[in-house]
Amino acid sequence: MIRVTVLAVAAVASSLAASGGFADVIAGWTINTALPTGTDVPMQPSYVYGAAEEGVLAGSASTSLFGVHANEITTWTSPAGNGSPRSFSSNRWAIGDYYQVDLSTSGFTAISLSWDQARSSTGPQFFDLLYSLDGGGTWTTALVGYEVLQSGGGSAPGTWNSTTYNPIYTSSFSFGAELDDQATVSIRFQAAVAPGGESGSNRLDNIFIEGVPSPGAVALLAMAGLAGRRRRR
Repeated sequence: MIRVTVLAVAAVASSLAASGGFADVIAGWTINTALPTGTDVPMQPSYVYGAAEEGVLAGSASTSLFGVHANEITTWTSPAGNGSPRSFSSNRWAIGDYYQVDLSTSGFTAISLSWDQARSSTGPQFFDLLYSLDGGGTWTTALVGYEVLQSGGGSAPGTWNSTTYNPIYTSSFSFGAELDDQATVSIRFQAAVAPGGESGSNRLDNIFIEGVPSPGAVALLAMAGLAGRRRRR
């Protein structure tokens, strides 16, 4: 993936004029930090990975990636991602368990999401994509029962590894205007079916939320040296 950092208002204005508006990464997670291993592997019902690592809001306390399960001894790990060293993974799934990202889309419109997701042979196969604009008080379903492909095994389209990106595991979704310019946005990847067994796992990688900045936001981001573009490998 390639990111271009724009450091001057003039450069941003020129780019906008040429392209008619472009999408910036607002917040992204590529799982740069390994979770504890060995005897220190977290076994608990929830795990907070932390703030966004990419995009305009990289490092911001207003962003977070975490997971929540009903099982109190869920194991949280960071195995190989989709062409990257790590992903965010967990086992002991149940219907309603989820991964979630929180962020703000203030100053942005045309919000879109892309993510890589895979499961083991006994991991849950179908998920729902939901969003909330009030801190989780109410949820709206954006996608019902999308399929998660299996990584590894004879019938799988490939096995996730740290060096080779496989685009078949990448999904994308464009939200309506509801997510435009919102102070609080939560996006949830929620298991819609039970797994085939307790050891069944599911993992996420390369989670990116993008949006088109308003002219005022572009100027502020450029002066801060934070505006970024991204394109897939």
